[in-house]
Amino acid sequence: MSNRDTDAIIAAITEAARKKRLNRRGFMEGALATGATVAAASTLWSTQVAAQTPKRGGTFRVGVHDGNTADSLDPGTTESVYMIQLSHATRSYLTEITNTNELGPDIATSWSASDDASEWTFKLASGVTFHSGKAMTADDVVASLNYHRGDTTTSAAKALLTDVVDIKADGPDSIVIKLMAGNADLPYLLSDYHLVILPSDGSGKVDWESGDGTGPYKIVNHEPGVRSELTKHDGWHREGAYFDGVQMLALNDANARQTALITGDIDAITDVDLKTVGLLQRAPGVKIDDVPSGSHVTLPMFCDTAPFDNVDVRLALKYAINREEIIEKILFGYGSIGNDHPIAPSLPYWADLEQRTYDPDKAKFHMEKSGLGSIDVDLSAADSVMSGAVDMCVLFSEHAKAAGININVIREPNDGYWSNVWLKKPFVFVQWGVRPTPDVMFSLAYKSDAAWNESHWQNERFNELLVMAKSELDDTKRAEMYKEMQLLCRDDGGTIVPFFRNRTMARRDNVMHGEFIASNWELDGARGYQRWWFS
Repeated sequence: MSNRDTDAIIAAITEAARKKRLNRRGFMEGALATGATVAAASTLWSTQVAAQTPKRGGTFRVGVHDGNTADSLDPGTTESVYMIQLSHATRSYLTEITNTNELGPDIATSWSASDDASEWTFKLASGVTFHSGKAMTADDVVASLNYHRGDTTTSAAKALLTDVVDIKADGPDSIVIKLMAGNADLPYLLSDYHLVILPSDGSGKVDWESGDGTGPYKIVNHEPGVRSELTKHDGWHREGAYFDGVQMLALNDANARQTALITGDIDAITDVDLKTVGLLQRAPGVKIDDVPSGSHVTLPMFCDTAPFDNVDVRLALKYAINREEIIEKILFGYGSIGNDHPIAPSLPYWADLEQRTYDPDKAKFHMEKSGLGSIDVDLSAADSVMSGAVDMCVLFSEHAKAAGININVIREPNDGYWSNVWLKKPFVFVQWGVRPTPDVMFSLAYKSDAAWNESHWQNERFNELLVMAKSELDDTKRAEMYKEMQLLCRDDGGTIVPFFRNRTMARRDNVMHGEFIASNWELDGARGYQRWWFS
């Protein structure tokens, strides 16, 4: 028997044992049949099956950063980490990003497309119910997606659905989505955290105010920016949801989060202060989860506001930041260098462009070319967005002085950052979660008319390529289009992308999870509530 055959058999019996289709005796017999010793088989059982077999019960208490009193249950306005976490714990989507960062089913069990990818059919799971007890139907799904469409919608996800011509029910358990042109990424796009499934009111509108959803847990109490109490939804349509209940606490201060974890007052935290990771991981009963990710920080500059309306000023600022030093001193190595576009090396269609480096002389050249010579600009940040955000901006200001650029760092209040600062002030600190494809990220934040076009960047060629790339089914041609788009972002765009940061989280050692953790959002893609369990 080859090593590959042995590995395949071990993997199969391990998975069967975890799903309780095989008891310990059956597992041992299967392992011994591959030639394993009794000792080796026993070790496999204890480490690969017993330790990773989910158990039910307990209340999962989580300290979540970036909670705001202005947070709303309206999915169209979801912006903060806290609300992204709450949405995944209480609501469902057509598709999900799995713990191996692949596309998987949620409400939709399968999907198929026409040859040109302009018409998609999604089959829906049967027996799905809302927390209120109402049975979910295709009409609810249609109304939920249409909530983000049309001239009157205020949803930030409108830009993702602009190519949709029609959404209709095809019987009680299927929907059909028609597009103006093909889009091979549509199933990925539908995992976006705004696009939750909500109950229809019967007239085509949806009820989001009540917090009703079809997710693994239902809301018992919710105080925006403070806390949320959830209890298990017994009618949930999927495996998992091993906890009896969930308590989410808004803890924007990194020290408060970590202290609560160390003392055992909470079971997991969404983000750690990177400069104290070494100390935290030595604390008794604490485990660190560090997952490389395409999550990235942006420093968007309003391209229609002086002095950022001058491309040479934008280039000067991009050359005036020492990315390597920031990764060393702010991230403590928990990240990788950025190149002023949002596509990470780990993502599809990443282009290997020449890396922009810290060069004060080039920054000075572009400032002189701009005709301004030197400038004073304000840069806003808050540590609730990312631990160390303000320190990073202060370090950037020190780098920029060598180019004759004076950056005045403004420490903004943690509460209300997304409603009062982001998209309001012309130069700010932002952290983005990773999106599964370039089209989703570009459509949300770089498309000319996107609600979240945070730099107000307008580039006709970029917008032409965006339309062309999403309907191009030839992968080689599509890759060339995305390469040009990344180049345009880097050399003309209004956004500095200094780095991609790891998802660095912490939990008590009695909180268990599978072998892999999704990297798109904190806590296993914001699905630790359904995937994790207590030992």
